Amino acid sequence: MENIHNDTVFTISEDVVAREIEGELIIIPLVAGIGDLEDELFTLNETGKAIWKQIDGQNSLETIITHLMEAYTAERDEIEQDVLGLVAELAKRKMVVEIAGL
Repeated sequence: MENIHNDTVFTISEDVVAREIEGELIIIPLVAGIGDLEDELFTLNETGKAIWKQIDGQNSLETIITHLMEAYTAERDEIEQDVLGLVAELAKRKMVVEIAGL
């Protein structure tokens, strides 16, 4: 996958569902070939949930970073690294897809 940039916009794949169970967000693939074969379920911690909830096909990654900077006391570099790292992993697993043409 190419490098992910802050101006990129992603949306949640139609091939996954997400459920919150006992405080964890669990992403479940609906079709074979998404996620790891060994670990079909993907769980997100609090930071991951905050990022996931803003991946809506409208917010650029920069917008998500800005929103998280307003909500948390972490440094921008740390937040940016968390956002870009998680989105890259989700994209690799085909759980989010890039919106073309924006």
